[in-house]
Amino acid sequence: MREAIILWARQKLGATGDFDVLPLIGSKEAVAWIPTILEVDSVLFPEIAYPTYSVGAIIAKAEGTAVGIDAQSWPKADLAWVNSPSNPTGRVHSEAELKSAIAWARRENSIIISDECYLEFGDTSAPQSILQFSDSDNTNILAIHSLSKRSSMAGYRAAFLIGDSALISRIREVRKHAGMMVSLPVQHAMVAALSDSSHVEQQRSRYNARRNALTPALQRVGFTIEYSHAGLYIWCTRNESDWESVAWLAELGILATPGNFYGAKGARHVRVALTATDQHIDQAVSRLMKVSLK
Repeated sequence: MREAIILWARQKLGATGDFDVLPLIGSKEAVAWIPTILEVDSVLFPEIAYPTYSVGAIIAKAEGTAVGIDAQSWPKADLAWVNSPSNPTGRVHSEAELKSAIAWARRENSIIISDECYLEFGDTSAPQSILQFSDSDNTNILAIHSLSKRSSMAGYRAAFLIGDSALISRIREVRKHAGMMVSLPVQHAMVAALSDSSHVEQQRSRYNARRNALTPALQRVGFTIEYSHAGLYIWCTRNESDWESVAWLAELGILATPGNFYGAKGARHVRVALTATDQHIDQAVSRLMKVSLK
């Protein structure tokens, strides 16, 4: 399994230099527990983000601070999260933004962790791993990946860390005593998944086709699509409270997630998932297209 992860990291992510890998019982538990395992006192995370970054800081009794994309404006902290493609927005970090995050980590002697769980689901932008820009020096840099997303293996609890060998050694020493070990059947499944890319290409095409179908239908009824360049979601707004948008869509039998779940700055947006079946996506499009516009 470790050999499969290392090979995939070199071939797919462009990882170079010395690095180690660590299998995880899903990515969520790692996001939640790494701040505690590394005994950090302060954590930065995106201002619109997966809420477990903040919860992980709370569990660690660390100070959590939401920050913007530009790492040049970040305060000093022990650890920072970046997320590209973003959940929920589908925003993809540029090469300059990832390099800026690395520069911040080196300047502050801090840890940068890039959550790249949606990396292989690009659409109008091509996501890149932070490991591609480390210049073969992975000190204080980690990337996290999940087969729940890449290979539709939700429920297997199959994910992994890649990066700084010293950091991964520290994390491994704690995790093995805490019983955080991936079972052998799941290890075999991970090897099989990482050894094939055709299923990922097929699933990427499905998600992007669903995005292309839903986008004009949502725009027709007044939603503005923001970012949504990659990943499994559409991030959109009708310039009203997220709960108003959620309720309006619910009247059509369409479920969406209120943006405030991902931070205060998301309170006028909703996240529309592309994980429903093609049939259900088509039904949602049909309902939106039948709405009478004033």
